[in-house]
Amino acid sequence: MAYDADDDGKDGGRQACGRGRFGEGGMNLADASRKTADGLEVDVIVSPRSDRSRPEGFDEWRKRLIVRIKAPPLDGKANKEVESLFKDLTGFRSEIVSGRLNRTKTVLIRGDADKIEEILGRSV
Repeated sequence: MAYDADDDGKDGGRQACGRGRFGEGGMNLADASRKTADGLEVDVIVSPRSDRSRPEGFDEWRKRLIVRIKAPPLDGKANKEVESLFKDLTGFRSEIVSGRLNRTKTVLIRGDADKIEEILGRSV
């Protein structure tokens, strides 16, 4: 856990910061994504075995979108669900291009990066 350097002294120097829901703090989708010739790459951190599949917020320290999914991280099920979630959110084909064996992944959503960014920004 990270601690806030701007401490008011009332919490013993342990004011947590860094994880925020959408609309909180200064992080947005542009901080966790980049446009490529093929589409939009989004850096994510995956939390498997969740109660439902959805984007959850941002991890400001890792500069990643937090994605919760129902599937367990076994036999590629979680990766398939991540790809399916982004396809459902944007309507564009997506694939994991890095981090297939890790919780931190990069997802490439293929298509017009500006349009994908607009759609995904409304979805999250």
